[in-house]
Order: sequence, then C-alpha cells, then structure tokens
Amino acid sequence: MLRPGRHERRLPFAAIGGNLRTHFAASVAVLLSLAMSGCVGPNFVPPPAPNVEGYVPGRLASPDPGKGGPQVASQHFVTGADVSARWWSAFRSPALDELIRQSVEHNPSLQSAEAAIRIARYNALAQRGLWAPQVSGNSTSSQLLLSNAGTVFGGDLGAVPQTEYSLVTNQLTVTFVPDIWGANYRAVENLDAVTEQQLFQLEAAYLALTGNVVTAAIQEASLRGQIEATKRVIAIDRDSLDILKRQQSFGQAAQADVLLQEAALAVAEQLLPPLEKQLAQQRDLLTALAGALPADEIMQKFDLAHLKLPANLPVSLPSKLVDQRPDVRAAEANMHAASAQIGVAIAARLPNILLSANGGSSSYNFAQAFAPGTGFYTLAAGVTAPIFDGFTLYHKQKAAEAALDQADAQYRTTVITAFQNVADALRALQADARAMKAAVHSEETAKASLDIVRKQLKEGQVNQLALLTAQQTYLTAVVVRVQAEANRLSDTAALFIALGGGWPAGCVTANWRDCAMGEAASQPKT
Repeated sequence: MLRPGRHERRLPFAAIGGNLRTHFAASVAVLLSLAMSGCVGPNFVPPPAPNVEGYVPGRLASPDPGKGGPQVASQHFVTGADVSARWWSAFRSPALDELIRQSVEHNPSLQSAEAAIRIARYNALAQRGLWAPQVSGNSTSSQLLLSNAGTVFGGDLGAVPQTEYSLVTNQLTVTFVPDIWGANYRAVENLDAVTEQQLFQLEAAYLALTGNVVTAAIQEASLRGQIEATKRVIAIDRDSLDILKRQQSFGQAAQADVLLQEAALAVAEQLLPPLEKQLAQQRDLLTALAGALPADEIMQKFDLAHLKLPANLPVSLPSKLVDQRPDVRAAEANMHAASAQIGVAIAARLPNILLSANGGSSSYNFAQAFAPGTGFYTLAAGVTAPIFDGFTLYHKQKAAEAALDQADAQYRTTVITAFQNVADALRALQADARAMKAAVHSEETAKASLDIVRKQLKEGQVNQLALLTAQQTYLTAVVVRVQAEANRLSDTAALFIALGGGWPAGCVTANWRDCAMGEAASQPKT
C-alpha cells in the first residue's frame, strides 16, 4: 500500500434483512472487515508545485515607460499579493460590473457546467450503493392445471383425473458482494475525482466567461475610440478640403490639389464602415455572453474614458498558481481518476465472492402465505476467479497504468502552459508601457505637425503633398494610440485570468454565484 492521498476513505455500509442464520451474519461481518482492510492499486498523492521562485528569469521589474517624453499611467507588480475574487472591479467600471453579474446569472455555459457536476455527483452516489446489500422482493400468484395422463398407460385419457390448484409465492432476495480488494472503493474514488474535475471545469468556465466579457468590453471601447478618432480626422480632412476649395475659387490652388484632398477624405471615410461593422458585431458578442438574444441587446456601452487602468497588479507566488488555476486543478483531478482506475483493473483480476440469501413463503392462497410450514430459505456463497482470458484483464490493467502516465504528462503540460500564460502577460505589460508612451508621443507630434501644416495651408505656404502626409501620419498615430491603450487594458485582464481569477476557496455551495459575486468577495486594490 502506498501512503494515502488527500481524500478521506469512506467505509462501506452493509445491512442484511430477513431471517438469516447466525453463522451467515458472522461470515458477512468477517468479509466486511476484509473489505475494509485495504485496496489494491496506488493511493493518489497530489503532485508537488513546481520548485521555482518566479515566472521570468531574474528579478521581476514593474512596467516602466522610461524617462523623458510624455507622461503615461504607471503600473506596479505586487509580488505575493492575492488576486481578488472580483478582479474586474479593478477597472472601476460600474457598467462592466453589472454586465458581468448579468452574464454569470444567465449564460448557459455555466448552467451546463453546473448540470455536469450534478451528473458526476449522482453517478458517484449510485456507485456507493454497491457497498450495501442489494435487496429485491418478488410476489407471484399463479393458477396451475396439471395433466396426469402419463400415470395411466393405455387407459382412457378422459377418465384420468387432473390436478388443478393455485400457488402464491412471496420471497425476498438479498445479494452482497464484499469489496475485498477495494474495487468498488476505487470506482467510487474515480467518480469522486470526476466530480471534482467537473467542479474545476465550472470554475474554468466562470473564469473564461468573466474574462471574455472584460476582453470584449475593452474591444468595444477600443472600436469606439478608433471610430471617434477616425471621425476627428475626417472632420480635419473635410475642413482642409473646404480651405482648398476656397483657395481654388480665388485662383490660389489647383484643381489637382483639390482632387487629391477629396481622395484623402474618401480614404478616411472608407475606414468608418468596417469599424462600425466590428462594433455592431462586438455588441452582439457581449449580448450573447450575457445570455440574451441579439434582438435583446444589452444596455451597457463601453468607451476607454470609463475604463481605468489598474495601478497595482497582484502577482501570486508560483507555488500558489497550481492551486489557483482551475485548468491545473482539473488536470490533477484527471490524474486522480486515472489512478483509481488502476485499482479497479487490478481487482478485476482477483477472486471475487458473492453472498446471497433467498427467503420467503409458498402457499395455495394469500390467507396461508405466512402459515407455519410454508416458509423456505436458501443461503449461498460463491467464489469466482478468472483463470484464463487471453490476457484481457492484464492488458486492461496495463492500459489503465498507461492512462495514468498520459494524465501525468497532460498535467505537466497544463502547468507549463499556466506558467507560460503568466509570463506572457507580464512580458506584454512591460512592453505595453513603452508602447503606450511611444504611441502618445507619436500622436502628439503628428498632431502638432498637422496643425502647423494646416496653418501654412491657410496661408498658401505649403503644397498638397505635405498636407496629405501630415493627415495620414496623424490618422495612423491616433489609431495606434487608441489600440495601444486598449492593448494595455486587455493585457492587464490577461494577467488576472492567467493567475486564475481568484475563485473564492469557500464557494463550494449550491449558491456559489452569491459567494463569488457578492460584496463579501475581496475588492482589488488599484
């Protein structure tokens, strides 16, 4: 026997009814004690957390936009801090808080995950029933007419009497299979692990849903920002076109310059329909995440001005990540289930004992059903053992062992992916700070250049090529700045998601929504 895992062992319950002999009850007690003595197969031991001190090589540096240039919002990594259960509140958007609550209440993916937990739990409870004796009752009433023709050879069959009577039989059958090798214990352990796995799948679905809502809301805000920026550029292009038309009327501008500006305006206007289409589709996505049909569009609308960049970002210790990530915990539960299946496969190769008892009464009518002399009983015990099956059970055991190796490899892959997700998010945020500063500087410079060119245009001191270049540069810069701001928000959300989202440890009850979404959940520090 290996050292026990973290799951407490549950002892089987057995009770036998009926008028059985004392020695039969004693034999059952002996067999039950044998069943409780041990289980074949390995006891599951959760794998240890990776022995690492950080997510990236060396010291983790907070995002630094660098010295000089425009000032941008700063962020700071707080190593060892816990992730809030309501991590999205760090963006300080009441509309986002309300949309997530609506999504958690109505999204069918969470309801499907809840049903999967119930299925697994009931299957585990059904398997526990095999620890108890299986009792069935039977009552039969029949009318019989027996021929006695064979008693008189060669005689007149019409003169041979017949026997006719009714027969009432009531009986109770009890069967019990002692779990000598712990086969049923391992089967229950397997189904309990499956139930646990489904619970972590619910946590993963919850994390994915909240993460998708936040990411989709940020994307909507980005699209609105890009649309507004494009409209500003269009207004500038249109104003420049009016200036050129006035200059053309005074003979100060050529027709070619006017046409070039009209073409530039048309190019800018062409950017709006695709952005508006994406925004409309993004609204459909958010509505679907909220569990509603597209016709019932959500009321919340998002823009970058109402989504605040979190300043303090918690970074959990690496040793705690495996306990926070639901996909890692689900992979661990999968290992546990595979480990239990080995015990089931080993027990199938060993001798098995079946105890049975059958008792009742048989009479010619219901009134005599329990009269003296009508009772009967049968006590039986049998042992079955596989002798030769073409190595079928042996190969099934080897397949179960290989399945555990596979689950172990999948677990290690999941852990590596989890650490990679965190490292990617940290790297992205470090780069986002510099990218944001560069984008702001580019936008400010492009705007200043465009203002000078437009001023010179009004005074007739600049050619059309310089104007088109300045307009295009500003359009690119302002869109890139909006995208950089949105990327910084999205990568911040990605860090919270990569760290596991901070599912409250006490949320194991049926009303987990109130636990996870309630005000009692810790608030993030920003």
